Amino acid sequence: MHLKCSESILKTMEELDQVWTNLLTELTVRAKNSDGGDVGEYLKLKSTNDFLRSTSVQWLFESVAEIASEANRRNANLSFEKADPHEFKIGNSNLVGWLIRFRQGVRCLSVEAGWTRSPSDGFMRGGALALARITHFGMSKQNADLLLAKIENAPIWFMVDDHGRRSEFHSNHLQNHFKIFLNAD
Repeated sequence: MHLKCSESILKTMEELDQVWTNLLTELTVRAKNSDGGDVGEYLKLKSTNDFLRSTSVQWLFESVAEIASEANRRNANLSFEKADPHEFKIGNSNLVGWLIRFRQGVRCLSVEAGWTRSPSDGFMRGGALALARITHFGMSKQNADLLLAKIENAPIWFMVDDHGRRSEFHSNHLQNHFKIFLNAD
C-alpha cells in the first residue's frame, strides 16, 4: 500500500486539537478580562506547548510515512495501519497520541508518540513535552525511546538510553530504523 504524504496521519486528532485550541483561546480571553493573570499565563504556556507537541509528533509521523512511501516506490510492499487516538504506557505514564505500524510479511515496525493529558495519567520525567517509542517486532535491542524537549524555545527529539542519557534524534535515525526493519534476517 502506498502512503500519501500529502494526507496527514494525524487528521482526526488534529480536529480534536482544534476544538481544544478554540476552548483554550476562549478561556484565555476570559482569564485576561477577569484579571486572571496566572491562569492566563498557564493557558498561554499550555497552548504553546501543545502546539510544539503536535507539530513535533506530526514531523515524526510524516517523516516515517515519507520513508515508507519511498520504500514502497522501490517495491518494498509494505502495508500499514494507524490508530488515533492511541493509548500506551512508558514507565508509569499513560500517554495518549498516535500509532503507525508498518508490516512486511511477519516483520513489523511500530512508531507511537503522545503525551499525558490529565493529572491521573502521571507525568513525563526529564522535562519532556512528549514521548515516543519505535518498536521492532522480535528485535527488542533495536527499539528506541524518544523524548521531546524544548531547548531555547525550539522542540528537539532525543533518543534516551537505558541510563537516561540523551542524544539528538534526526530523520537519518528514522531511515536507519527502516533499514533495520527491511533488512532483518
